[in-house]
Amino acid sequence: MNDWQEITGGVTAPRGYRAAGITAGLKASGLPDLALIVSDVEAIAAGVFTTSQVKAACVDYCRQRLQVKHSARAILCNAGQANAATGNEGLLDALECAMLLGQELNMPSESILLASTGVIGQRIKMEPLRSGIGKLVAALSETGSDAAAGAIITTDLVTKSIALETSIGDRPVRIGGIAKGSGMIHPNMATMLAFVTCDAAVAPTLWQQMLSRAADRSFNSITVDGDTSTNDSLIALANGQSRTPAITEMSAEAEKLEAMLTAVCQHLAKAIARDGEGATCLIEVQVTGASNEQAANQIAKTIAGSSLVKSAIFGRDPNWGRIAAAAGRAGIPFEQENLEIKLGDFLMMENGQPIPFDRAAASAYLKQVAANASKPQDMSNDLSGDRSTIKAQSLDNPVIIAVSVGNGHGSGKAWGCDLSYDYVKINAEYTT
Repeated sequence: MNDWQEITGGVTAPRGYRAAGITAGLKASGLPDLALIVSDVEAIAAGVFTTSQVKAACVDYCRQRLQVKHSARAILCNAGQANAATGNEGLLDALECAMLLGQELNMPSESILLASTGVIGQRIKMEPLRSGIGKLVAALSETGSDAAAGAIITTDLVTKSIALETSIGDRPVRIGGIAKGSGMIHPNMATMLAFVTCDAAVAPTLWQQMLSRAADRSFNSITVDGDTSTNDSLIALANGQSRTPAITEMSAEAEKLEAMLTAVCQHLAKAIARDGEGATCLIEVQVTGASNEQAANQIAKTIAGSSLVKSAIFGRDPNWGRIAAAAGRAGIPFEQENLEIKLGDFLMMENGQPIPFDRAAASAYLKQVAANASKPQDMSNDLSGDRSTIKAQSLDNPVIIAVSVGNGHGSGKAWGCDLSYDYVKINAEYTT
């Protein structure tokens, strides 16, 4: 049983945070495109970023900032231009963004972290951004999380938000998060951004370790299309405003906080996979029997990322052979005679051998999951469709693929989505 409860409020649910999202004119569509999260006090900051050799200016900026200073007070995110592969001019734009916001908030620019999303190769439209900074700061609110969540999305159909609460030392502690991502999702930390706030007091090194482990079990375990972005960023702040005792080393309290942090990240990660471009359902791959967690996760992510598996799920085709093939090429040794595959409640392979099953019923299972997980399909490259938050029902009822590869203690999960005709439609003319 989880030792926390879901609450409302997103990134402003934890104490001492405000947020805002406005339309600054960065997007041609006129939709919200500039977001801000601010802590009332300096907060411990941690980050996990793309491993791509082609990186956005904001990624280089944040990495450099966090190497020098393990704290921050604000996160500024623009949508519309990725500011990636934009050279020194793009970096100067990023530095100006931090300087302008620092002046408006009356804080050092070194206390500001940055994120960008949009078209690669396009610099930030600085004129509307300059004009929008004052309006953005004026819009800051203790209930501004939803506005911020709506201002960071691009091809997403829905916003992604979550907040959880637990007790540490008889006092409530909260973690909230918002995220964006729908395509170019195969994080190796897609286009994915996630911002997490927490009101606990945590030592900087420990907070970074917690976030890295949570990322491996969430954002690094999802895939939509196998493409890693230039801008992937997961940034987490912990400002201590819960007034709970500082957590400085691994302990029961630290494990409790990390478990809740992981739950927040997993919810957001699954919401991204569920909102995959053109997708009709969420897929969860569960792997057991591997030698360790890392091996299990690698097999799970390979299956979730297989274009053939994803296409079969979209076609409601219970083709276990594609699952077996993906597991076999994951690069993890296992004995074929130990392989077992289930789709939902349907056992398809046991002891490395096919098992008779009701194919029509298995296909009906896939159809039913998709029918229960309906979401807006009226999409465009810049989101004119419904943006309501993804409901828990569509995240808690995915297509389940369960694979066992032996008798090891390693288990892992990965999340993805099916591959539909609409994915090609959305991405074929993305910039034209």
